[in-house]
Amino acid sequence: MTLELLETTTVAGDAAADALWTGRFWTAAYRPGVPACIEDDLARWSSVHQLFEADSRRFADRVGFVSLGAEVTYGRALADAKAFAGWLQSVGVEPGDRVALMMPNCLQYPVALFGVLFAGGVVVNVNPLYTARELKHQLADSGAVVLVAMDLFAATLEEGVRDTAVRQVLLTGMGDMMPAPRRWAVNAMTARAPGRKTTGALKAERWGRAMAQGRRIGFEPVERRPDDLAFLQYTGGTSGVAKGAMLSHRNVLANVLQGRAWVMSQIPPEQAVGNVTMLPLYHIFSLTANLLMFVGVGGRNILIANPRDAKGVEWVLRKERFTGMAGLNTLFAGLLSTPGFRTRDFSDLKLTIAGGMATQRVIAEAWQTATGAPLIEGYGLTECSPVVCIGYVDLDQPGSMGFDGTVGLPVPSTEVRMRREDGGWCGLEEPGELCVRGPQVMRGYWNRPEETAKVLSPDGWLGTGDIGVMQADGRVRLVDRIKDMILVSGFNVYPSEIEDVVAAHPMVEEVAAIGVPDAVQGERVKIIVVPRSDALTQEALIAHCREHLTGYKVPRLVEFRSEPLPKSAVGKVLRRELRG
Repeated sequence: MTLELLETTTVAGDAAADALWTGRFWTAAYRPGVPACIEDDLARWSSVHQLFEADSRRFADRVGFVSLGAEVTYGRALADAKAFAGWLQSVGVEPGDRVALMMPNCLQYPVALFGVLFAGGVVVNVNPLYTARELKHQLADSGAVVLVAMDLFAATLEEGVRDTAVRQVLLTGMGDMMPAPRRWAVNAMTARAPGRKTTGALKAERWGRAMAQGRRIGFEPVERRPDDLAFLQYTGGTSGVAKGAMLSHRNVLANVLQGRAWVMSQIPPEQAVGNVTMLPLYHIFSLTANLLMFVGVGGRNILIANPRDAKGVEWVLRKERFTGMAGLNTLFAGLLSTPGFRTRDFSDLKLTIAGGMATQRVIAEAWQTATGAPLIEGYGLTECSPVVCIGYVDLDQPGSMGFDGTVGLPVPSTEVRMRREDGGWCGLEEPGELCVRGPQVMRGYWNRPEETAKVLSPDGWLGTGDIGVMQADGRVRLVDRIKDMILVSGFNVYPSEIEDVVAAHPMVEEVAAIGVPDAVQGERVKIIVVPRSDALTQEALIAHCREHLTGYKVPRLVEFRSEPLPKSAVGKVLRRELRG
């Protein structure tokens, strides 16, 4: 069926429409060289660490990771990962055991992650900013037997590991993999951090001793199959208790290969000078896009420990060259507002990928103006390892790409359809719950069969909870989260649309839109705004909205705040906290 016939094929349940989606019509819009399927390539690999080892041997002498000016080659990272695997085995970690990692972006993170996988373990990524209560939940729920953490968070660990299955804690300092005297200087800077103070009850091994032991005894290779678990990746818990998405080696490998086929195949290794890793690697977007995908071209991963410190990021990048960058709307906005960032040399930058939250048009346009490189939006979620869609990318024809308000096309070997409330499939241009099926879709939620059944159908379709529209050209337009949708007099209002309009006002720094109860309309639209100037008024903002929004979408309430809006660890504005 040709794309010209799409306009007439919009009736859900129609045989022609079903055939259209089954045939993944959007693949007709793929750039030359991007395969419709990645199954043949996927069949070559049995585990994530097998792929990492192949890449690391190919680029053994290249610098793979950079932190605060210290560098580690791919060859050393591989050797250290195997040494770490040896230490894990020496403390009793067996295939299938869960090992928790609680670190910001640092040189130790990739070593520990691949070390866990080489030992046959399952990686449990933990947000290092968790409270003791949150940490205890994740450790208890996952059944982790070992916890590897930055010593900056020792006080949290002391309380968080109590009454869990953790039998071994390993602490590391930010500078532990750096050469002396840089190692001493970096560790000295954090020696008096409040989070390091404990009562002395926490018994832990130190990174240096563990690595020395691992090198001495070596490790015993462990066979892992594609369907074995590689990660328990916990969701943010925005709609209840955080759940562990079970991601197999095959799930993660598939997503890495999908991403490489889409983007990395266009970046020759000799051009891959660097990749800025601003988002934390414990987050699935950064783990896949920044670490696992980029290793395939042998570039420098420039690890940023604190992306919210835009001035600090600019300082780290002042002498760095980089080809790629991945982040989200709030991080890009912060960099654009940092003096000096706009004037740096961006001649090497070819690609910036945005995800994690809706990207505002004003930010995308400002980014392209400042850097000369387009900001390409994608879409994904933890349960999909995470990438589902990526914007059209053709590095040979820069004019053909850029921000277009969609999240792009489904990646190879991936099916996307929108589902109505009655369970039927939507037609083209009809909004509904975005559903996805493909090799990157999780096995389910850890120890939660009922929760799994709510989102994952027997035939493999995952309901994402997001509202989307499939356009006639195959691109997906994301409307909003179902739970964030505002219902005004029976009309659906999507916060991201309101926020996009308000953010375009030149005197707005940050904005979030929420619904508040209303006895007559059901809900009213409220915006919470951080202004750039005290001169901004409620009347001016509402007048601005009336120019760009239909009546029922115009905010009725405006709240100004002087402090930044509450955000998650990766920079998403937390609407639920604003709703109270």
